[in-house]
Amino acid sequence: MHTPVRVSSGPAGRADALSFGILSTFPPTSCGIATFSAALAVGLIGEGASVDVVRCGLSPEVEDVLVVGSLTDSDDADHRRAIDALNRNDLVVVQHEYGLYDGVDGELIIDLVAAIDAPVVVVAHTVLTEPTENQQRVLEQVCRSADAVVVMTRTAHARLLAGYDIDGSKVHVIPHGAATPLAAPAASQRLPGTPRRLLTWGLLGPGKGIEWAIDAMDELGDVDPLPEYVVAGATHPKVRERHGEVYREMLVDRAASAIVDITFDDTYRDLMSLTDLIQSADLVVLPYDSRDQVTSGVLVDAVAAGRPVVSTAFPHAVELLGTGAGIVVPQRDPVALGRAIRSVLTDPSLASSMEAEARRLAPDLAWSAVAHRYAELAELIVASHRPVPS
Repeated sequence: MHTPVRVSSGPAGRADALSFGILSTFPPTSCGIATFSAALAVGLIGEGASVDVVRCGLSPEVEDVLVVGSLTDSDDADHRRAIDALNRNDLVVVQHEYGLYDGVDGELIIDLVAAIDAPVVVVAHTVLTEPTENQQRVLEQVCRSADAVVVMTRTAHARLLAGYDIDGSKVHVIPHGAATPLAAPAASQRLPGTPRRLLTWGLLGPGKGIEWAIDAMDELGDVDPLPEYVVAGATHPKVRERHGEVYREMLVDRAASAIVDITFDDTYRDLMSLTDLIQSADLVVLPYDSRDQVTSGVLVDAVAAGRPVVSTAFPHAVELLGTGAGIVVPQRDPVALGRAIRSVLTDPSLASSMEAEARRLAPDLAWSAVAHRYAELAELIVASHRPVPS
């Protein structure tokens, strides 16, 4: 059993002497947690730390230099090698998501975390309001074995303490970092008469709600000139494996009758080209179906880039956009979504105020700031495990 640590409000030391193990998916795997872990690793290295990654899943032909091992199946020897690699570090960061590990609801993670001798920080990416009995058991047991648990929003923190049997003293809120830098407003650079750009990006699959955004375009008939809508991102690998391109093809068919020009772009983008894409947008649209989503990297990147956002009312959006960086509307309501989009496109002062609020929030969302908070937490945890001088 690991010992919980309370973080004080005072400064902690840098992580210069610390080494971090990270158990997670990792690029070139296409998923949000892989992207999160890669950005966290770079940020921790910027703090002076060293990082070893144990990848969940099969290793690619060309492996990242930070990856020292992989967790590929349920073989005990494979697990032992992964644990040994992680234990060579001062502290281990374990990414938790139900679909990330083997077993029902990813329950393999329970034994893995319990077997790690180094101090452990568990990052809980999903905190469900109505988990199954087994989902609740998995998350509670993983958190009990950890020294600290990180969630990325106040909503997730409240859910975890209200609905799960977890020691609240070990739960900390550290926001999701933004991969993209803050840049100049795109709207002010657009020539008069040029169609403004609406943008949704990220891996596609059912639940992303793109169909509602397409239907919402019907509310923009009196906007002159009509905007364009860009949907950027490939189909999620797991969705493509199970269902092929059915969802994307449905969207393309639906978009054919829209009154605005809708483009589907599945081009792979590195950080620079993704930044350029986000900065080309006048408005980011997040039409997600979920009412449970407590973390969205896309939302964080949009706000950090200073883009106005119109989003459905999933928990992270309600929390992050609540001070004016965006507008939230009910899920699966294309009329409300379209009217909110229209209000931003037709009211320059509203768009400007949303951009200004996004810029105010942005510094705390930079990965450098987020990684620094992980480093501070790690320093306190590691210090608590050091022998007390006699």
